[in-house]
Amino acid sequence: MSSPILRPTHTGASDLRDVQPAYRRPANWHHKAPLGTLAVLLLATTALAGCGAVGPDFKLPEFLGGAGYSKDPLPVTTSAADVHGGDAQSFAYGKDIPGNWWELFHSPQLDALVRQAVENNPGLASAQATLRSAQETLIAAQGSLYPSVEASGSAERARSTSSSSPGPYTLYGASVSVSYAPDIFGGTRRQIEANLAAVDLQQYQVEATYLTLTANVVAAAIQEASLREQIKATEDIISADEEVLEVTRNRVALGAAAQSDVLQQEATLAQTRATLPSLRKQAEQQRNALAVLVGRFPNGYTEDPFELRDLKLPSELPVSVPSELVRQRPDIRAAEATLHQASAKVGVATANMYPSFSLTAALPASSDALDTLLRASSVAWSLAAGVTQPIFQGGTLLHTKRAAEADYEAALQDYRSTVLTGFQDVADVLRALQSDADALRDQLAAEDAARASLDLVRTQYQAGAVAYTSVLTAEQTFQSARISRTEAQATRYADTVSLFQALGGGWWNRQDIVQKDNPGPGEPLKIEVQ
Repeated sequence: MSSPILRPTHTGASDLRDVQPAYRRPANWHHKAPLGTLAVLLLATTALAGCGAVGPDFKLPEFLGGAGYSKDPLPVTTSAADVHGGDAQSFAYGKDIPGNWWELFHSPQLDALVRQAVENNPGLASAQATLRSAQETLIAAQGSLYPSVEASGSAERARSTSSSSPGPYTLYGASVSVSYAPDIFGGTRRQIEANLAAVDLQQYQVEATYLTLTANVVAAAIQEASLREQIKATEDIISADEEVLEVTRNRVALGAAAQSDVLQQEATLAQTRATLPSLRKQAEQQRNALAVLVGRFPNGYTEDPFELRDLKLPSELPVSVPSELVRQRPDIRAAEATLHQASAKVGVATANMYPSFSLTAALPASSDALDTLLRASSVAWSLAAGVTQPIFQGGTLLHTKRAAEADYEAALQDYRSTVLTGFQDVADVLRALQSDADALRDQLAAEDAARASLDLVRTQYQAGAVAYTSVLTAEQTFQSARISRTEAQATRYADTVSLFQALGGGWWNRQDIVQKDNPGPGEPLKIEVQ
């Protein structure tokens, strides 16, 4: 399980204010000041440190009024085709997405491959390590809210020339010092807020990497299955072409056909065979891609090839309502965290323009004997308080603050762009699911018609009723129709993967994470990986 994330509470204060930059001129109070005065100062600065932080309080911008996926009513179901992968799919609007959405394809082989990828993919492991780094950086930054205590000790051997105590002696020393910088204007808290947003950013980067990885594995498996199906279809076409070539040669031998028919059929057969190497190359490249996705070398990937018949097309597809999409897509949440981080950095730059305070205390002790080192007579004390006010720094502080504000504006526009792109992705895939279901239905009809036409023309050719060119045309039409139908089948599976990916992949429902609460706009994710 990952390290717990400490999340300090913090509140904002005033609006941004421009303060003239200044050089730092310290004003110090030393232990000569009355102890009561220093105690009052300590209590006052501690109380002030609990006040609000300067700079803007982060609030997620709202611009989703009227947002949707289509100006026209979305359909309830897609069309169907009487072929494997041609079932009608229904859209369940508002239904939640399962965490392990790939299990809806009902392929144990695919489930096992996705598990291997999640366990072994170096890209995902890298993202998780980056998250741990951000978590540790956050915890380290939180230490700035507390006093720091240091202890030191020394032993010095010396020789005295005094007549009263001549000879060598040992001088022992010990000291305890405490320093504290009260966060009166909230600069430290704003920096911690920025670090907290950086953790949220990396958490969503992990989820985005996870989603991309699982989607790529399923998409690559579907593409391999499609290529295998195309290879099989091409091999069947080659077998049929070889039979036609044998018939044509027999007809030439009987004087019922011309030698040119044989040459044309040989050319058709050669052209069909020439498509096989490219398909086989693509299929092997997909296997290599799957090997890398699961963290293996290509020669170590020995799983059986995927086949379309081993995958079931999900019949019900969840579709998130538009208002939920911005909470579900990891890329949108990552852009939100980046915006939050930029907002906090404006607060840091603003706080740097205000005075900074420091409190220190020390208890030094020295003695020529260890057993008397800690006696009251050997211990001294000192207390000090200081304040530093920037007066003039050549405009550095002012323009640093303005640069932070410009960075926030850029992050805001990036966030808006990410949201718009997310809605576009969902709209595109919803349209694709409908159109490609229609395309498969029509491609199947075209293939059936082309097969019937080819069978008829072959029979007529063998009876001498038609010329060979008719056979050639029918063969080419059927070849094209069968390959197109195979591609249309795979496209429907790929569209389904794209929908789950566009909707965020259901990470919030996964069993391998524990969501500690339900974050609202601008709030951290607060999850722990088990």
